[in-house]
Amino acid sequence: MTDAASARVVAAPDLPDILPPVKARRGLAGFVVRHPTMAIGLAILAVMAFVAIFAPLLGTVDPTALAPAKRTRAPSADFWFGSDAFGRDIYSRVLYGARVSLLVGFAVAALASFAGLVIGLLSGYIRAVDGIVMRAMDGLMSIPPILLAVALMALTRASVGNVIMSITIAEIPRVARLVRGVVLSLREQPYVEAAITTGTTTPRIILKHILPNTIAPLTVQATYICGSAMIVESILSFIGAGTPPITPSWGNIMADGRALWQVKPYIIFFPAIFLSLTVLAVNLVGDGLRDALDPRMVKRL
Repeated sequence: MTDAASARVVAAPDLPDILPPVKARRGLAGFVVRHPTMAIGLAILAVMAFVAIFAPLLGTVDPTALAPAKRTRAPSADFWFGSDAFGRDIYSRVLYGARVSLLVGFAVAALASFAGLVIGLLSGYIRAVDGIVMRAMDGLMSIPPILLAVALMALTRASVGNVIMSITIAEIPRVARLVRGVVLSLREQPYVEAAITTGTTTPRIILKHILPNTIAPLTVQATYICGSAMIVESILSFIGAGTPPITPSWGNIMADGRALWQVKPYIIFFPAIFLSLTVLAVNLVGDGLRDALDPRMVKRL
C-alpha cells in the first residue's frame, strides 16, 4: 500500500462517528411501540373499567326496572341496545353487568393466584407434603372447571361471592401445578444449594430465592385465569347456576334472551360483544406480559 493510500485510510472518518445515536423511545409512545399487544389490551380494559365504574353517569336507568309496555323494543334513540322481554333497558343492564364480570374475573385471578402460589411453593420445596397435596390437586383437576363450579354452586345459594369462591376452587390446582413446576427447577439451582449449605432457614430460602422467580409466570397465568373466570361466570349465569336472575350480568342478559334470539338477536348480541371484547383484552395483556417477561422474546428497538 502506498503512502498516499495509507494516508487516505487513516484520514477516513469512522462510520459510527458519522451516524447519529439512536435514542430509545420513552413514555407512552415507546411503551406502545415495544408492547403493542399489551397496550391494546390495557386500553380495552381501561374502557371497560370506566364503563363499570361510571355506569350511572353514562345515560343509564335502573337496570332492574320493569316496563311491560316497552318489552322487546328494537334498538332506538330511547333504547340504545333495545329492551328485553320484561321491558328492561339492555344498554343499562350491559353497562352495569360489566361490574359483575370484572369483579369476578379480577377477584378469582387474585384469590386463585395467592392460594395456588402458597400450595405450589410448599409442595415444590418440601418433599414430605408434595405427594399428598399434588394428589389432591390432581383429583380436582380431573373434574372440568365448569362442572366443578356447578357442583359447588348447587351446595350454596346464588350470589356473586359464592360464584367467586366456586370458580376460585376450580382454578387453584392449575396455579399450584404451575408454581410447583417452577419451584422444582429452582431448588436445584446453585444459589439455592449454596443458601442451604450456609444454613439459611427454609422460610427465608423460599421467600428470598424461590418466590421472586415465580412472580413472572404466575402473573401471566393470572391473566388467563381472569379471562376464564369471566367466561365461567357467564356460563353459570346462563344456565341459572350463577348470580341471581335479578342481578344484571352478561350471562343473565343472554339467558333472558335465549328464547327470543331468532327474532330478537340484539338481546344476546350486545352482552356477547362486551364479554368477547373483555376476555380478548385480558388475553392480549397476558400475551404482552409473556413477551415482556421472557428474556428470549424481548425486542430491542
